[in-house]
Amino acid sequence: MALVGSSGAGKTSLLRAVAGLERPHTGRIAFGREVWFDATRRIHLSAERRRVGYLPQDYGLFPHLTVAGNVRFASGRERPDLLERVGIAHLAGARPRHLSGGERQRAALARALARDPRVLLLDEPFGALDAIVRHQVRDELGDILARVRLPTLLVTHSFDDATALASMIGVIDRGALVQLGPPAELLGAPANAAVAGLVGANVLYGVANPTPAGSVVQLREGGSLASSMRAEGPVQIAVHPWALELADPARSSLTDTVLSVRQDRGNLIVRLARLTIQAPLNARGNAPIMEGAVVGIRAAPRDVHVLNSSGALPEPVELDSRRQARERQRVAKTDHV
Repeated sequence: MALVGSSGAGKTSLLRAVAGLERPHTGRIAFGREVWFDATRRIHLSAERRRVGYLPQDYGLFPHLTVAGNVRFASGRERPDLLERVGIAHLAGARPRHLSGGERQRAALARALARDPRVLLLDEPFGALDAIVRHQVRDELGDILARVRLPTLLVTHSFDDATALASMIGVIDRGALVQLGPPAELLGAPANAAVAGLVGANVLYGVANPTPAGSVVQLREGGSLASSMRAEGPVQIAVHPWALELADPARSSLTDTVLSVRQDRGNLIVRLARLTIQAPLNARGNAPIMEGAVVGIRAAPRDVHVLNSSGALPEPVELDSRRQARERQRVAKTDHV
């Protein structure tokens, strides 16, 4: 399971609370039937008693110890099996300063596993990596976690990282869990503007007028888009970049100005004044549009999601709700990410 949110949303604080490194003022934390924290009953198990494997953002390796020494410190004995398990047995005698970013991550993961944990907690595991190696290390970590088969809670600000590693994703905004579900659910039905923006959708504001087929939203800065969802009054709408198409501006109800165009894995990423579009390359592989051009934009009504017909964001789902409590218990019993 992954928790995603912007900086300051409360992701790391929640992870440290689960690990026993911070004590919340209210709430309850349990692993299966074992209660680790309960403010009402004044229960607070220390971090040592929770058997949690914690991988911090900076990996936290001791610079004066070798890889094997770091793992031995956590386990109390030599654990060559763990080094073999994460693929760094050949680096047992190396010190952290001689390791690459991916190798340091594997060493920190081996040390976390040395405590024989019942759950793994990963805090921004790719935050210290550059873009060149990020995807490779992410894939390697996914393979390791699949072999380890432990319940894992990952926190990150990247929805892409979350979807690559987790089958369930929770979005945290201002200290509250606003949506929890599979990646496809968050993409297809975001609960509010915070979720929509986090998963990469364009968020626009306007006024909806109902129609027999749904509604037409007159956008605040001009133009309109039709939605298959019926709505009336001030609204927020979300449209994913790949759901938008470039069209003839003379025949479009919505136009915008091109700010930049770049290629990305067989697609064009077109940044407009109000929107971002992911469009296919033309047959020659050249951009069909130029910076500064005015383009038309269209989207299928089914892809224009009305977030809230009243214009107000839905109330967030609090962390201690019954639904989330049931979900935490389900995730705790899951044997893989």
